[in-house]
Amino acid sequence: MSSPWASRFSYLDVSVDGPRASVTVQLDDLTFTETLVSDEGLNLEPARPLVELWGLLAGLSYYKAGAAPIIDVGDIPLGDAGRALLEAAVRDGLGEYAYRNGIDLSGVEIIGGRDVEASAAPLDSQRVLVPFGGGIDSVATWHHLSPQLEMSFFVVSPASGRFAALENAMAETGTPVRRLTRTLDPQITTPQPHWLNGHVPVTAMITVAAAAVALADGRGSVILSNEHSASVPNIVVNGRGVNHQWSKSAEAEVLLANAISERVVAPLTVASFLRAKSEPWVARDIASDPSLLRVVRSCNRAFRQDVESRAVTWCGECDKCLFVNLMLAPFVERSELRQIFDGTEPLTHAPLRSSLETLLGLIDGPKPFECVGDVTECRAALAAVVTHPDWSDASDLADLAQRAPATVGIDELMNDQGDDRVPATWRR
Repeated sequence: MSSPWASRFSYLDVSVDGPRASVTVQLDDLTFTETLVSDEGLNLEPARPLVELWGLLAGLSYYKAGAAPIIDVGDIPLGDAGRALLEAAVRDGLGEYAYRNGIDLSGVEIIGGRDVEASAAPLDSQRVLVPFGGGIDSVATWHHLSPQLEMSFFVVSPASGRFAALENAMAETGTPVRRLTRTLDPQITTPQPHWLNGHVPVTAMITVAAAAVALADGRGSVILSNEHSASVPNIVVNGRGVNHQWSKSAEAEVLLANAISERVVAPLTVASFLRAKSEPWVARDIASDPSLLRVVRSCNRAFRQDVESRAVTWCGECDKCLFVNLMLAPFVERSELRQIFDGTEPLTHAPLRSSLETLLGLIDGPKPFECVGDVTECRAALAAVVTHPDWSDASDLADLAQRAPATVGIDELMNDQGDDRVPATWRR
Protein backbone atom coordinates (compact mmCIF):
# COMPACT_ATOMS: atom_id res chain seq x y z
CA MET A 1 0.00 0.00 0.00
CA SER A 2 1.13 3.56 -0.66
CA SER A 3 0.42 6.03 2.14
CA PRO A 4 0.67 9.80 1.69
CA TRP A 5 1.96 10.54 5.17
CA ALA A 6 0.42 8.75 8.18
CA SER A 7 1.99 5.58 9.57
CA ARG A 8 -0.48 4.40 12.23
CA PHE A 9 -4.12 4.94 13.16
CA SER A 10 -5.17 3.96 16.69
CA TYR A 11 -8.44 3.70 18.59
CA LEU A 12 -7.81 5.08 22.07
CA ASP A 13 -11.27 4.91 23.67
CA VAL A 14 -14.99 4.51 23.12
CA SER A 15 -16.93 5.76 26.14
CA VAL A 16 -20.55 5.99 27.28
CA ASP A 17 -21.82 8.39 29.92
CA GLY A 18 -25.61 8.27 30.12
CA PRO A 19 -26.96 9.90 26.95
CA ARG A 20 -23.49 10.75 25.65
CA ALA A 21 -21.15 8.52 23.64
CA SER A 22 -17.75 9.37 22.24
CA VAL A 23 -14.87 7.85 20.32
CA THR A 24 -11.27 9.04 20.56
CA VAL A 25 -8.74 8.10 17.90
CA GLN A 26 -5.19 9.02 17.01
CA LEU A 27 -3.59 9.47 13.60
CA ASP A 28 0.13 9.38 14.35
CA ASP A 29 0.40 12.22 16.89
CA LEU A 30 -2.97 13.86 16.13
CA THR A 31 -5.88 13.06 18.48
CA PHE A 32 -9.54 13.42 17.51
CA THR A 33 -12.76 12.97 19.50
CA GLU A 34 -16.27 12.67 18.06
CA THR A 35 -19.43 12.62 20.19
CA LEU A 36 -23.05 11.55 19.92
CA VAL A 37 -25.67 12.81 22.37
CA SER A 38 -29.27 11.63 22.68
CA ASP A 39 -31.56 14.66 22.41
CA GLU A 40 -34.18 12.80 24.44
CA GLY A 41 -31.72 11.98 27.21
CA LEU A 42 -31.86 8.25 26.46
CA ASN A 43 -29.36 6.31 28.56
CA LEU A 44 -27.01 4.62 26.10
CA GLU A 45 -25.23 2.49 28.70
CA PRO A 46 -27.31 -0.67 27.95
CA ALA A 47 -26.16 -0.31 24.33
CA ARG A 48 -22.43 -0.06 25.13
CA PRO A 49 -21.48 -3.05 22.88
CA LEU A 50 -23.11 -1.35 19.89
CA VAL A 51 -21.74 2.06 20.81
CA GLU A 52 -18.29 0.45 20.64
CA LEU A 53 -19.10 -0.89 17.17
CA TRP A 54 -20.26 2.57 16.13
CA GLY A 55 -16.98 4.00 17.37
CA LEU A 56 -14.99 1.62 15.16
CA LEU A 57 -16.83 2.86 12.07
CA ALA A 58 -16.98 6.51 13.11
CA GLY A 59 -13.21 6.53 13.45
CA LEU A 60 -12.89 6.19 9.68
CA SER A 61 -13.93 9.85 9.32
CA TYR A 62 -10.51 10.66 10.81
CA TYR A 63 -8.54 7.76 9.39
CA LYS A 64 -9.17 9.17 5.90
CA ALA A 65 -6.97 12.19 6.64
CA GLY A 66 -3.85 10.05 6.44
CA ALA A 67 -4.70 6.53 5.18
CA ALA A 68 -2.28 4.81 7.54
CA PRO A 69 -1.21 1.24 6.62
CA ILE A 70 -1.85 0.03 10.19
CA ILE A 71 -5.11 0.35 12.11
CA ASP A 72 -4.70 -0.55 15.78
CA VAL A 73 -8.05 -1.25 17.46
CA GLY A 74 -6.28 -1.43 20.81
CA ASP A 75 -8.51 -2.61 23.67
CA ILE A 76 -11.83 -1.92 21.89
CA PRO A 77 -13.99 -5.10 21.60
CA LEU A 78 -13.91 -6.32 18.01
CA GLY A 79 -15.09 -9.92 17.48
CA ASP A 80 -14.99 -11.95 14.28
CA ALA A 81 -18.06 -10.36 12.70
CA GLY A 82 -16.94 -6.91 13.81
CA ARG A 83 -13.53 -7.47 12.25
CA ALA A 84 -15.14 -8.59 8.98
CA LEU A 85 -17.27 -5.44 8.97
CA LEU A 86 -14.35 -3.11 9.74
CA GLU A 87 -12.16 -4.74 7.10
CA ALA A 88 -14.89 -4.33 4.48
CA ALA A 89 -15.60 -0.76 5.60
CA VAL A 90 -11.93 0.11 4.97
CA ARG A 91 -11.58 -1.85 1.74
CA ASP A 92 -15.00 -1.12 0.17
CA GLY A 93 -16.62 1.58 2.30
CA LEU A 94 -13.57 3.75 1.56
CA GLY A 95 -13.38 2.46 -2.01
CA GLU A 96 -14.48 5.71 -3.64
CA TYR A 97 -12.13 7.69 -1.39
CA ALA A 98 -9.21 5.45 -2.39
CA TYR A 99 -10.14 5.61 -6.09
CA ARG A 100 -10.34 9.38 -6.15
CA ASN A 101 -7.11 9.81 -4.19
CA GLY A 102 -5.19 7.20 -6.19
CA ILE A 103 -4.26 5.06 -3.18
CA ASP A 104 -4.47 1.34 -2.45
CA LEU A 105 -6.10 0.23 0.80
CA SER A 106 -6.00 -3.51 0.08
CA GLY A 107 -2.93 -4.00 2.28
CA VAL A 108 -4.18 -2.17 5.37
CA GLU A 109 -3.49 -4.28 8.47
CA ILE A 110 -6.00 -4.25 11.32
CA ILE A 111 -4.51 -5.32 14.65
CA GLY A 112 -5.68 -5.47 18.27
CA GLY A 113 -9.19 -5.79 19.61
CA ARG A 114 -10.54 -7.95 22.42
CA ASP A 115 -13.47 -10.33 22.74
CA VAL A 116 -17.02 -8.98 22.57
CA GLU A 117 -19.37 -9.11 25.57
CA ALA A 118 -22.94 -9.17 24.22
CA SER A 119 -25.78 -7.18 25.77
CA ALA A 120 -28.69 -9.16 27.23
CA ALA A 121 -31.19 -6.27 27.26
CA PRO A 122 -34.79 -7.38 26.43
CA LEU A 123 -36.13 -6.27 23.03
CA ASP A 124 -39.60 -6.03 21.47
CA SER A 125 -39.58 -6.84 17.74
CA GLN A 126 -42.81 -4.88 17.18
CA ARG A 127 -41.16 -1.67 18.39
CA VAL A 128 -39.12 -0.44 15.44
CA LEU A 129 -36.69 2.33 14.58
CA VAL A 130 -36.58 3.69 11.03
CA PRO A 131 -33.54 5.77 10.01
CA PHE A 132 -34.99 8.71 8.10
CA GLY A 133 -33.15 10.85 5.57
CA GLY A 134 -35.94 13.03 4.20
CA GLY A 135 -35.71 11.59 0.68
CA ILE A 136 -38.05 9.49 -1.38
CA ASP A 137 -36.57 6.20 -0.13
CA SER A 138 -37.25 6.50 3.60
CA VAL A 139 -40.68 8.01 2.93
CA ALA A 140 -41.56 5.01 0.74
CA THR A 141 -40.57 2.68 3.57
CA TRP A 142 -42.76 4.61 6.00
CA HIS A 143 -45.63 4.34 3.52
CA HIS A 144 -45.58 0.56 3.50
CA LEU A 145 -44.79 -0.50 7.06
CA SER A 146 -47.46 -2.35 9.00
CA PRO A 147 -49.64 -0.09 11.20
CA GLN A 148 -49.26 -2.77 13.90
CA LEU A 149 -45.67 -1.67 14.46
CA GLU A 150 -44.80 0.91 17.10
CA MET A 151 -42.58 3.10 14.95
CA SER A 152 -40.20 5.97 15.56
CA PHE A 153 -37.93 7.64 13.06
CA PHE A 154 -34.21 7.87 13.80
CA VAL A 155 -32.16 10.91 12.83
CA VAL A 156 -28.57 12.00 13.34
CA SER A 157 -28.39 15.80 13.36
CA PRO A 158 -25.19 17.83 13.13
CA ALA A 159 -24.18 20.12 15.97
CA SER A 160 -24.52 23.03 13.53
CA GLY A 161 -28.31 22.62 13.48
CA ARG A 162 -31.07 20.46 12.13
CA PHE A 163 -31.76 19.98 8.42
CA ALA A 164 -34.94 21.83 7.48
CA ALA A 165 -35.67 19.55 4.52
CA LEU A 166 -35.57 16.47 6.72
CA GLU A 167 -37.57 18.07 9.54
CA ASN A 168 -40.33 19.20 7.16
CA ALA A 169 -40.72 15.70 5.70
CA MET A 170 -40.88 14.11 9.16
CA ALA A 171 -43.42 16.64 10.35
CA GLU A 172 -45.70 15.75 7.44
CA THR A 173 -45.84 12.12 8.59
CA GLY A 174 -46.54 12.88 12.25
CA THR A 175 -44.17 10.10 13.34
CA PRO A 176 -42.21 10.46 16.63
CA VAL A 177 -38.43 10.78 16.44
CA ARG A 178 -35.43 9.47 18.30
CA ARG A 179 -32.49 11.74 17.62
CA LEU A 180 -28.75 11.87 18.20
CA THR A 181 -26.70 15.03 17.75
CA ARG A 182 -23.30 14.40 16.22
CA THR A 183 -20.34 16.65 16.95
CA LEU A 184 -17.31 16.13 14.74
CA ASP A 185 -13.88 16.97 16.07
CA PRO A 186 -13.35 20.56 14.85
CA GLN A 187 -9.88 19.69 13.57
CA ILE A 188 -11.34 17.50 10.82
CA THR A 189 -13.53 20.34 9.56
CA THR A 190 -10.47 22.55 9.04
CA PRO A 191 -8.17 20.13 7.23
CA GLN A 192 -4.49 20.68 6.63
CA PRO A 193 -3.13 20.96 3.06
CA HIS A 194 -1.46 17.53 3.16
CA TRP A 195 -4.56 15.70 4.44
CA LEU A 196 -6.68 13.54 2.22
CA ASN A 197 -10.43 13.87 1.95
CA GLY A 198 -13.26 11.84 0.47
CA HIS A 199 -16.39 9.80 0.96
CA VAL A 200 -16.69 7.61 4.07
CA PRO A 201 -19.32 4.89 4.83
CA VAL A 202 -21.69 7.27 6.63
CA THR A 203 -24.77 5.08 6.22
CA ALA A 204 -22.99 2.21 7.98
CA MET A 205 -22.16 4.54 10.86
CA ILE A 206 -25.77 5.73 11.07
CA THR A 207 -27.08 2.15 10.90
CA VAL A 208 -25.01 1.07 13.90
CA ALA A 209 -25.91 4.25 15.79
CA ALA A 210 -29.58 3.46 15.12
CA ALA A 211 -29.07 -0.08 16.38
CA ALA A 212 -27.50 1.29 19.56
CA VAL A 213 -30.49 3.57 20.17
CA ALA A 214 -32.86 0.70 19.43
CA LEU A 215 -31.06 -1.50 21.95
CA ALA A 216 -31.06 1.23 24.60
CA ASP A 217 -34.78 1.84 23.98
CA GLY A 218 -35.84 -1.83 23.96
CA ARG A 219 -36.65 -1.88 20.23
CA GLY A 220 -36.06 -5.11 18.31
CA SER A 221 -35.94 -3.85 14.72
CA VAL A 222 -34.02 -1.29 12.66
CA ILE A 223 -35.64 -0.79 9.26
CA LEU A 224 -33.44 0.60 6.50
CA SER A 225 -34.46 2.03 3.11
CA ASN A 226 -31.84 0.84 0.63
CA GLU A 227 -32.95 -0.32 -2.82
CA HIS A 228 -31.79 -3.18 -5.02
CA SER A 229 -29.56 -1.02 -7.23
CA ALA A 230 -27.55 0.26 -4.26
CA SER A 231 -25.44 -2.87 -4.70
CA VAL A 232 -24.36 -1.88 -8.23
CA PRO A 233 -20.87 -0.31 -8.31
CA ASN A 234 -20.12 3.03 -9.95
CA ILE A 235 -17.09 1.57 -11.71
CA VAL A 236 -15.04 -1.63 -11.70
CA VAL A 237 -11.28 -1.17 -11.30
CA ASN A 238 -8.94 -4.16 -11.61
CA GLY A 239 -11.86 -6.51 -11.17
CA ARG A 240 -13.14 -4.82 -8.01
CA GLY A 241 -16.24 -2.65 -7.77
CA VAL A 242 -16.03 0.90 -6.45
CA ASN A 243 -19.45 1.71 -5.00
CA HIS A 244 -20.43 5.10 -3.59
CA GLN A 245 -23.38 3.32 -1.98
CA TRP A 246 -21.44 0.44 -0.44
CA SER A 247 -22.96 1.22 2.98
CA LYS A 248 -26.39 0.66 1.40
CA SER A 249 -25.50 -2.52 -0.48
CA ALA A 250 -26.80 -6.01 0.24
CA GLU A 251 -23.27 -7.05 1.20
CA ALA A 252 -22.98 -4.28 3.79
CA GLU A 253 -26.44 -5.06 5.15
CA VAL A 254 -25.43 -8.64 5.95
CA LEU A 255 -22.08 -7.59 7.43
CA LEU A 256 -23.78 -5.00 9.62
CA ALA A 257 -26.48 -7.43 10.72
CA ASN A 258 -23.89 -10.07 11.64
CA ALA A 259 -21.72 -7.62 13.59
CA ILE A 260 -24.76 -6.31 15.47
CA SER A 261 -26.02 -9.82 16.25
CA GLU A 262 -22.58 -10.69 17.64
CA ARG A 263 -23.08 -8.01 20.30
CA VAL A 264 -26.75 -8.53 21.23
CA VAL A 265 -28.24 -11.62 22.88
CA ALA A 266 -31.90 -10.90 22.03
CA PRO A 267 -32.75 -10.80 18.29
CA LEU A 268 -32.22 -7.31 16.86
CA THR A 269 -33.28 -7.41 13.22
CA VAL A 270 -31.52 -5.00 10.87
CA ALA A 271 -32.66 -5.13 7.24
CA SER A 272 -33.68 -2.93 4.33
CA PHE A 273 -37.37 -2.80 3.56
CA LEU A 274 -36.60 -1.75 -0.03
CA ARG A 275 -33.87 -4.28 -0.80
CA ALA A 276 -35.90 -5.98 -3.55
CA LYS A 277 -37.38 -2.73 -4.89
CA SER A 278 -36.24 -0.66 -7.87
CA GLU A 279 -35.82 3.11 -7.92
CA PRO A 280 -38.80 3.51 -10.32
CA TRP A 281 -40.92 1.51 -7.84
CA VAL A 282 -40.01 4.00 -5.11
CA ALA A 283 -40.68 6.98 -7.39
CA ARG A 284 -44.11 5.67 -8.38
CA ASP A 285 -44.97 5.12 -4.72
CA ILE A 286 -44.05 8.65 -3.70
CA ALA A 287 -45.86 10.11 -6.71
CA SER A 288 -49.08 8.56 -5.40
CA ASP A 289 -49.15 10.96 -2.42
CA PRO A 290 -48.97 14.63 -3.49
CA SER A 291 -48.64 15.88 0.10
CA LEU A 292 -45.42 13.92 0.60
CA LEU A 293 -44.17 14.53 -2.92
CA ARG A 294 -43.91 18.23 -2.13
CA VAL A 295 -41.89 17.85 1.07
CA VAL A 296 -39.43 15.01 0.31
CA ARG A 297 -35.94 16.19 -0.55
CA SER A 298 -33.19 13.99 -1.95
CA CYS A 299 -30.88 16.81 -3.11
CA ASN A 300 -27.63 16.50 -1.17
CA ARG A 301 -27.16 20.25 -1.03
CA ALA A 302 -29.95 20.36 1.56
CA PHE A 303 -27.79 18.27 3.92
CA ARG A 304 -24.44 20.03 3.90
CA GLN A 305 -22.66 20.44 7.21
CA ASP A 306 -22.11 24.14 6.53
CA VAL A 307 -25.39 25.90 7.36
CA GLU A 308 -24.71 28.81 5.01
CA SER A 309 -24.33 26.55 1.97
CA ARG A 310 -27.42 24.40 2.58
CA ALA A 311 -30.05 24.59 -0.16
CA VAL A 312 -33.62 25.20 0.97
CA THR A 313 -35.11 23.73 -2.22
CA TRP A 314 -34.06 21.21 -4.85
CA CYS A 315 -31.06 22.89 -6.46
CA GLY A 316 -31.96 21.51 -9.90
CA GLU A 317 -28.30 21.50 -10.89
CA CYS A 318 -26.76 18.38 -9.36
CA ASP A 319 -26.64 14.75 -10.47
CA LYS A 320 -28.97 13.71 -7.64
CA CYS A 321 -31.65 16.21 -8.70
CA LEU A 322 -31.27 15.00 -12.27
CA PHE A 323 -31.68 11.37 -11.29
CA VAL A 324 -34.72 11.92 -9.06
CA ASN A 325 -36.28 14.11 -11.75
CA LEU A 326 -35.82 11.25 -14.24
CA MET A 327 -37.34 8.69 -11.87
CA LEU A 328 -40.39 10.83 -11.09
CA ALA A 329 -41.05 12.03 -14.65
CA PRO A 330 -42.97 8.90 -15.77
CA PHE A 331 -45.39 9.27 -12.85
CA VAL A 332 -45.85 13.02 -12.27
CA GLU A 333 -47.29 15.61 -14.66
CA ARG A 334 -44.53 17.70 -16.16
CA SER A 335 -45.93 21.03 -14.94
CA GLU A 336 -46.26 19.68 -11.40
CA LEU A 337 -42.77 18.22 -11.51
CA ARG A 338 -41.39 21.62 -12.48
CA GLN A 339 -43.11 23.17 -9.47
CA ILE A 340 -41.68 20.51 -7.15
CA PHE A 341 -38.19 21.31 -8.44
CA ASP A 342 -38.71 25.02 -7.74
CA GLY A 343 -39.22 25.97 -11.38
CA THR A 344 -36.26 24.01 -12.70
CA GLU A 345 -36.29 21.03 -15.06
CA PRO A 346 -33.07 19.04 -14.67
CA LEU A 347 -33.97 16.62 -17.49
CA THR A 348 -33.83 19.38 -20.10
CA HIS A 349 -31.15 21.51 -18.43
CA ALA A 350 -28.38 21.71 -21.03
CA PRO A 351 -25.45 21.78 -18.55
CA LEU A 352 -26.65 18.41 -17.19
CA ARG A 353 -26.72 16.71 -20.61
CA SER A 354 -23.41 14.89 -20.13
CA SER A 355 -24.51 13.77 -16.65
CA LEU A 356 -27.70 12.35 -18.14
CA GLU A 357 -25.68 10.54 -20.79
CA THR A 358 -23.51 9.09 -18.03
CA LEU A 359 -26.57 7.88 -16.10
CA LEU A 360 -27.74 6.20 -19.30
CA GLY A 361 -24.41 4.46 -19.85
CA LEU A 362 -23.56 6.41 -23.01
CA ILE A 363 -20.29 7.83 -21.68
CA ASP A 364 -17.40 5.70 -20.50
CA GLY A 365 -16.38 6.10 -16.90
CA PRO A 366 -18.06 5.84 -13.53
CA LYS A 367 -21.69 6.70 -13.00
CA PRO A 368 -22.02 9.79 -10.76
CA PHE A 369 -20.68 9.25 -7.25
CA GLU A 370 -24.10 9.89 -5.76
CA CYS A 371 -26.93 7.69 -4.46
CA VAL A 372 -28.38 7.07 -7.91
CA GLY A 373 -29.78 3.98 -9.63
CA ASP A 374 -28.28 1.81 -12.32
CA VAL A 375 -28.29 2.10 -16.11
CA THR A 376 -31.19 -0.34 -16.49
CA GLU A 377 -33.44 1.78 -14.28
CA CYS A 378 -32.43 5.04 -15.97
CA ARG A 379 -33.03 3.73 -19.47
CA ALA A 380 -36.40 2.26 -18.51
CA ALA A 381 -37.49 5.57 -16.98
CA LEU A 382 -36.37 7.57 -20.01
CA ALA A 383 -38.21 5.21 -22.37
CA ALA A 384 -41.38 5.85 -20.36
CA VAL A 385 -40.82 9.61 -20.34
CA VAL A 386 -40.43 10.04 -24.10
CA THR A 387 -43.70 8.21 -24.79
CA HIS A 388 -45.60 10.50 -22.41
CA PRO A 389 -47.56 13.34 -24.12
CA ASP A 390 -46.19 15.87 -21.63
CA TRP A 391 -42.72 15.38 -23.10
CA SER A 392 -43.60 15.24 -26.80
CA ASP A 393 -41.60 18.39 -27.51
CA ALA A 394 -38.44 17.10 -25.81
CA SER A 395 -36.68 15.96 -28.98
CA ASP A 396 -33.30 15.78 -27.26
CA LEU A 397 -34.67 13.22 -24.81
CA ALA A 398 -36.20 11.20 -27.65
CA ASP A 399 -32.80 11.15 -29.34
CA LEU A 400 -31.15 9.94 -26.14
CA ALA A 401 -33.77 7.22 -25.75
CA GLN A 402 -32.94 5.93 -29.22
CA ARG A 403 -29.23 5.92 -28.44
CA ALA A 404 -29.82 4.26 -25.05
CA PRO A 405 -32.60 1.71 -25.62
CA ALA A 406 -34.20 0.18 -22.55
CA THR A 407 -33.46 -3.49 -21.93
CA VAL A 408 -36.50 -3.90 -19.66
CA GLY A 409 -39.76 -2.03 -19.51
CA ILE A 410 -40.56 0.14 -16.53
CA ASP A 411 -43.49 -2.15 -15.68
CA GLU A 412 -41.03 -5.01 -15.13
CA LEU A 413 -39.20 -2.90 -12.58
CA MET A 414 -42.34 -2.74 -10.48
CA ASN A 415 -41.78 -6.42 -9.63
CA ASP A 416 -39.39 -7.48 -6.89
CA GLN A 417 -35.78 -7.46 -8.04
CA GLY A 418 -34.41 -10.42 -6.08
CA ASP A 419 -34.76 -11.36 -2.43
CA ASP A 420 -34.77 -9.42 0.82
CA ARG A 421 -34.44 -10.11 4.55
CA VAL A 422 -37.67 -8.39 5.54
CA PRO A 423 -39.74 -10.12 8.26
CA ALA A 424 -43.40 -10.67 7.35
CA THR A 425 -44.44 -8.68 10.44
CA TRP A 426 -43.02 -5.49 8.91
CA ARG A 427 -45.34 -5.56 5.89
CA ARG A 428 -48.87 -4.22 5.68
